[in-house]
Amino acid sequence: MSNQPRPAYGGQAVIEGVMFGGKHYTVTAVRRKDDTIEYYEEPKEEIPWVKKLQRIPFLRGIVGLITSSANGSKHLNFSTERYDSEPGKEKQENSAPSRLTMILGVAVIGVLSFLFGKLIFTVVPAILADVLFQRVTNNIVQNLIEGGIKIILLLVYILAIARTPMIKRLFQYHGAEHKVINAYEAGVELTVKRVQQFSTLHYRCGSSFIVFTVLVGVVIYSFFHYDSLWERIYQRILLLPVVIGVSYETLQATNKLRNVPFLRILGYPGLWLQKITTREPDDKQVEVAIASFLRMRELDEAKHNAPTTTISIS
Repeated sequence: MSNQPRPAYGGQAVIEGVMFGGKHYTVTAVRRKDDTIEYYEEPKEEIPWVKKLQRIPFLRGIVGLITSSANGSKHLNFSTERYDSEPGKEKQENSAPSRLTMILGVAVIGVLSFLFGKLIFTVVPAILADVLFQRVTNNIVQNLIEGGIKIILLLVYILAIARTPMIKRLFQYHGAEHKVINAYEAGVELTVKRVQQFSTLHYRCGSSFIVFTVLVGVVIYSFFHYDSLWERIYQRILLLPVVIGVSYETLQATNKLRNVPFLRILGYPGLWLQKITTREPDDKQVEVAIASFLRMRELDEAKHNAPTTTISIS
C-alpha cells in the first residue's frame, strides 16, 4: 500500500442513495424501486475566484458550506425524482427545456434553506436565554446557557425527525457513506463484507461541524458585550460567518489529531451526535454507497489521465 496520503473525500446521504464528491466529479448512486442502481454524474466547474477563496483559512469553510449546500440540493432532488419515478420515463423528463432552470432553482433553495436554518438556531436560543434567564447578568454564563439551549433544541429536532421511516433510512445511508470513507482511508478493498466491518462514525462529518458551531460560538460570543436583547441578536447574526469559519478550521484540526492520544477527545462531541444521525446500514445500502464512491473515483481518474492538447500561437 502506498505511503502517500489519500485524498480526503466527502459525501452526503440522499433519498435511497449516497453522493460522493471528488476532485473533478460529484456522483450520486440511487437504489431504484426496481432494485437497480442509477447514477447522477456532475462535473465540477472550476470558478477561479471561488477556488482562491477555498484556499484561504476561515473563509474556505463559509465558501465550502454554501457550495456544498447548493450542490447537495441538486443531488437530493435527483434522488427523490429517480426513486419515485417509473423506469423508462426519465429520458423525456431530462430533455425538458425547464430542467436546467429547475436545477438552478433547487440549488438556490438549498443555500437559502441552509442560511435560514442557521439563523433560526442562532436567534431562537438567544431569545430564550434572555427571556428565561434575565436575572443572570454574567455574559459568559449567559453564553453557556444559550449554548446549552442550542444543543437541547438540536437534539430534540433530530430525535423528532429520526422517528420517521424516511429519515431512519437516510441515517442508514449516512452510516453507509461513513463506512465507505473509513474503509477507503484504511486502504482495504471496498467490498460489502469488508466495508461493513468499519464504523458509521467519522471525525470529518457535517454533524460534528454542527456541534462545533455551538461550542465555538460560546467562546467567540464571550468576547462581545451586549446591553439588550436586540443587540445580542444582531451580534449573533453579524458574528455567524466568523463562527462558521472558525468551526470549520476546528473540525479540520480534530480530524488531523484523531490518531493522537488524548487530543483525539476533541472530536468526541461530534462523534456523540453522529450516534443519532447515523444508523447501521444493511448490505444493499452499503452496496449503493460503494457503487457511488467507485464511480466517482473512476470519473476522477479518467479526467486526471485524459490527454491535454497544447495550442501554440506563433
